[in-house]
Amino acid sequence: MSAAVAPIHGLVDAIAPPERRGVERDAVRLLVTGRAKREHSHAHFFDLPSFLRRGDLLVVNDSATLPAALSARRNNGESLMLHLSTMIGGDLWMVEPRARVDAGEVLQLPESGSVVLLAPVEPERPRVWYASFRLPLPMNAYLMKNGEPIRYGYLPARLPLEDYQTIFAREPGSSEMPSAARPFTPRVLHRLQEHGVEFAVITLHCGVASFEKPEHPSIERYFVSPKAASAVNRARAERRRVVAIGTTALRALESSFYDGKVVSSAGWTDLIIGENSAIRSVDGLLTGFHDEACTHESLLRAF
Repeated sequence: MSAAVAPIHGLVDAIAPPERRGVERDAVRLLVTGRAKREHSHAHFFDLPSFLRRGDLLVVNDSATLPAALSARRNNGESLMLHLSTMIGGDLWMVEPRARVDAGEVLQLPESGSVVLLAPVEPERPRVWYASFRLPLPMNAYLMKNGEPIRYGYLPARLPLEDYQTIFAREPGSSEMPSAARPFTPRVLHRLQEHGVEFAVITLHCGVASFEKPEHPSIERYFVSPKAASAVNRARAERRRVVAIGTTALRALESSFYDGKVVSSAGWTDLIIGENSAIRSVDGLLTGFHDEACTHESLLRAF
């Protein structure tokens, strides 16, 4: 299982999750393609088990999505949305203000909280900023009480947090959902297990997305456990296929690849995977469709 890249003409934004339109999560469409013959199979996601073999290993991301959008107020009374991206440590985060801001500016938050915008992460592209928070609660608890899921303009209505979670979500920390795994449902998991497909679990907390090619993905926190590393290495040694479920799983595995194998590791990764990258840890990738002008297109060409 691999990726071929072709222009997607007439691509439209999904303005609501399938289940909000009367369609099951696993009834979305699936395109399967391979390196060798460039043959394409069109199916539905619930058909996924028929494209996998007994012993195939799927590597999934168990990061859960936080309600990472906060309503903030400037000293002049203007309001703006603040999107949290990545925790650096303690009260220091990377954030995305949804308006132009200045270094040193203080924003007021609900429940007498505040945040100081310190400096842009990339001065030439001041979209994401380093920021220091003062809050009455630990961050996750504060967000659960005062935040909402990050939502962009193509979504006309607010959606509950559960719509932004995958079936694998266990570890809170993502600002945006690791969305490749969203179509997995209990019935698909049951069929995969009956089919003899195996699973390994990693954690990578997704920051705010930027799909523009000039802008690199942000640093993100990840954890590859000894159990997950062992499962991947064992599958590779036995010549069984390893498939990353989403670019987040791929990024974590490639960030943990040393001396010909995946090792247990944890920390932050700034790894950029592009068309000239050598993919060493997996044989395939399951990912969502993205506009051909985005960074995902370059990543897919690595396969």
